[in-house]
Amino acid sequence: MSIPILKYSLCTQNQRVNGFESYPGDEQPTVYTTDNLPTATGMDEIIWAAYRQIFSEHQILKSSSEYFLESQLRFNQIKVKDLIKGLLLSDAFRNLNYDVNNNYRFVEMCVQRVLGRDIYNEREKYAYAVIIGSKGLEEFIDLLIDSDEYAENFGDSTVPYQRRRIIAQRSKGQIPFNLKTPRTSQLFLGKLVMPQLNWAGPVRQFRPQEQAPKAGDPALFLSMVNDLA
Repeated sequence: MSIPILKYSLCTQNQRVNGFESYPGDEQPTVYTTDNLPTATGMDEIIWAAYRQIFSEHQILKSSSEYFLESQLRFNQIKVKDLIKGLLLSDAFRNLNYDVNNNYRFVEMCVQRVLGRDIYNEREKYAYAVIIGSKGLEEFIDLLIDSDEYAENFGDSTVPYQRRRIIAQRSKGQIPFNLKTPRTSQLFLGKLVMPQLNWAGPVRQFRPQEQAPKAGDPALFLSMVNDLA
């Protein structure tokens, strides 16, 4: 029997969850939606906003592109919500975000990027982490995408955005807060460091080949003494 999601209380209203804006008045984001029948250029901006929101700019690579999903959105075969779900379930997103983090860090990232807010408290993080562990990644993504909170704020046609976010001007518009989040959890940094090799033998000074000691050099005598020791 699968484990049900843990019950947790919302300790604060959403507008009092920690914000990410830098200055007062920066709480109004640009909304990217297909409700206004966008032109080809407008559709490009919507697709870019979707990638930037889910992957963040430093993860947008050619290998991250989902051209089939993009084509379906352009021809009105899927909704923006379907594009967001497809990006979350893509191999690129899994490799860049899920595989390199623990479940707790991954939950925090997904809530920020999909629901546009920070986690309410640690219990919310733990509740979603249990879902990932017991039912898998796809079930967790469905839980976020199909939630009432997502429907009320973004619906089927709007790219998720930080409901409280950093606003800064760039060539592509504004900077989501997820640009300042590290890719890898601190708990995993130790596993990515190259192993240290302990050498128990005598310490020798490295010399480039052109500086190797020649006959009569005192360094040869010192080396011989070290070998005998």
